[in-house]
Amino acid sequence: MTIDGWTCPIPLRDQPNVVLGHGGGGKLGNELIQHLFLPAFDDVHLRDLADAAAVELPPGRVAMSTDSFVVRPLFFPGGDIGELAVNGTVNDVAMRGATPRYLSVAFILEEGLPLATLARIVASMAEAAKRAGVGLVTGDTKVVDKGHGDGVYVNTTGIGVIPDGVDISPDRVRPGDVAIVSGTIADHGMAIMSVREGLGFESDIVSDTAALNGLVADLLAAGIDVHALRDPTRGGVASTLNEIASASDTGIVVDERALPVRRPVASACEMLGMDPMYVANEGKLIAFVPAAQAEAALATMQANPLGTEAAVIAEVVADHPGMVVGTTPLGATRVIDTQVGQQLPRIC
Repeated sequence: MTIDGWTCPIPLRDQPNVVLGHGGGGKLGNELIQHLFLPAFDDVHLRDLADAAAVELPPGRVAMSTDSFVVRPLFFPGGDIGELAVNGTVNDVAMRGATPRYLSVAFILEEGLPLATLARIVASMAEAAKRAGVGLVTGDTKVVDKGHGDGVYVNTTGIGVIPDGVDISPDRVRPGDVAIVSGTIADHGMAIMSVREGLGFESDIVSDTAALNGLVADLLAAGIDVHALRDPTRGGVASTLNEIASASDTGIVVDERALPVRRPVASACEMLGMDPMYVANEGKLIAFVPAAQAEAALATMQANPLGTEAAVIAEVVADHPGMVVGTTPLGATRVIDTQVGQQLPRIC
């Protein structure tokens, strides 16, 4: 999508960048809505431009999540802030076993942002929402002074319906469960690092950003008794496992030899002194299921294009509740703690 196709000659065609007036509620903002947001998102619930969208939801419990995205750079190998914002919130809703239905979006734009850049982000969001099967039904735009933002920040809120009989929560994790990761880890964080720092690796590293609601639906349709689901974003696999161990008051033992890590990613982490277990992911999930169903769950995940490299990586034990320990490739044992800060900030 480019601004060349917009129909209003003034002022958008003559104003290639975001100005403060785009957030003022007047003609500039209205033209931005009419000629960019509405054609891109094109949802029946959005067309009446009311202050709130009136949507239809089937009976059942509702899952709702909100997230803000401040990734730098805005465009990175394998994705961009728009696609990330849609996928990230879809995944948060799906981790409760819900079927995501609707999203809201709020843009915080910095004065001077090229409208062509915004159009590219909006088009990416629209395509990501289409792939995930969700509607972008309401939104908001604000503009901040030049120098008081970083181009664009995006907030998305999602709502979905939890099917009857589905109960997915960290407190359901029990000793005897296993943890399955849906694919290779640390791809997103290292893709951001490679572009941000201008690093060249021997092989391209791209983000894994993807909507995981289809993969979750496959697990539930297969009759897998999923106890907990998490997408290991900030803090990576290590932080996610610690959160689950704490919430369920159980211990978790990780077989680090089983962790799927692409060779270029592993090499980049080693070169930069990073542990892949703490590096962010944006298109992976960890499923906790009873050990008796591990084989069926693994086969179900591997049959989905987003789970072809799924692997069992850990078991849940009664010992050392609230603690995660790892068995290293050398056979040693180490405590895998929650990190104090972030290895790599601004990754989502």
